[in-house]
Amino acid sequence: MTMTRLDLTGLKCPLPALKTRKALRSLKAGERLEVRCTDPLAVIDIPNLIRETGDRVEIVDRSDHAILFLIEKAAEPIP
Repeated sequence: MTMTRLDLTGLKCPLPALKTRKALRSLKAGERLEVRCTDPLAVIDIPNLIRETGDRVEIVDRSDHAILFLIEKAAEPIP
């Protein structure tokens, strides 16, 4: 299984969500994206993005220094 890491530390809203959306577009179904960021609004923005895209957040870990999301790309719907 492929894992892509995206370090968005230091970026402020809306950049973490926008860059996460862009990274998800390049993934295939079943691949994972690890997103690390420091913007406190990402706790709201990234899960909302994932609800829109239909993908899945597997792990959300929040420490004093960073927020870590592990996202799995969902299968593309059949047209």
